[in-house]
Amino acid sequence: MLRLRTFLQQHCDNAELIDVIDQLAVTCKDIAHQLTLGDLAGILGSAEQENVQGECQKKLDVIANDLLKDSLAALPAVRGIASEEEPDPVACNKNGAYLVLFDPLDGSSNIDINVTVGTIFSILAAPEGSHGSDEAAYLQPGNQQVAAGYVLYGPSTIMMLTTGNGVYSFTLDTRMGEFLLMKENIQVPAATAEFAINMSNQRFWLPEMQQYVDDLLKGETGPLGKRYNMRWVAAMVAEIHRILTRGGIFLYPFDNRDPAKPGKLRLMYEANPMSMLMEQAGGRCSTASEAIMAIQPQGIHQRVSVVMGSAEEVSIVEQYHH
Repeated sequence: MLRLRTFLQQHCDNAELIDVIDQLAVTCKDIAHQLTLGDLAGILGSAEQENVQGECQKKLDVIANDLLKDSLAALPAVRGIASEEEPDPVACNKNGAYLVLFDPLDGSSNIDINVTVGTIFSILAAPEGSHGSDEAAYLQPGNQQVAAGYVLYGPSTIMMLTTGNGVYSFTLDTRMGEFLLMKENIQVPAATAEFAINMSNQRFWLPEMQQYVDDLLKGETGPLGKRYNMRWVAAMVAEIHRILTRGGIFLYPFDNRDPAKPGKLRLMYEANPMSMLMEQAGGRCSTASEAIMAIQPQGIHQRVSVVMGSAEEVSIVEQYHH
């Protein structure tokens, strides 16, 4: 089994990109260790403050953000970083080749109940002449990402990674402190009979989405002609990992609770990196009306509706909306 850095050296000819991914992996090992300790390390509970999204931060949200921020800022290859927990981008090294965006702890509402959470990251090439604190430098469509991935903190710690040439899975061997390659060229089945959505928001969805989910629930007696299972973990990283493992569709659609927010998930920190992984694995990603990675971002904290997973099912959702 190849160590992560050895794998990268064999599959990537850019030493600076290898350093960035390797540094992310090292920091995520530290986050995994903090999670393992749990209340023993005093990381549970609220930080009693809100992030830029207006969301109450957990203590480990702040810890994970600071760990990633400090470790990446020290790396010469990183020109700047942008975090879901930070109001503005942060400049690092003026000659760095890359910009790194991340959700330091996706699904943090699960921390206190010891349920799966994760770290999501996206890597972009820094535009020539740009400054690491300049928001405009980060506003690149998802199809310009040079790498993307996540680390899932569960019974085992797993990294899913793409550099634009397939999706690869690495598992952290805690005995040696290394991520080891476990699966290569992961593919998502084209068809599925499993969906993930927060049904409590149903009354706020567009009529087209309500009709689609109604038809899912009708099973084999409905127009879709098959019985579906429903799952919901309340952490995007866990939902997408399940789909990359066995197929399915994940939906966090537009709802009308707040017209100023066309979706809950962030385009730059969540939707784009997960879309790169999903499409590299043969899946599809959409807002239900347009391809996620074709969207020209207007802000680093922009929100978007999300439909991603098995290609045939995503196409069906788009047909309902068209």
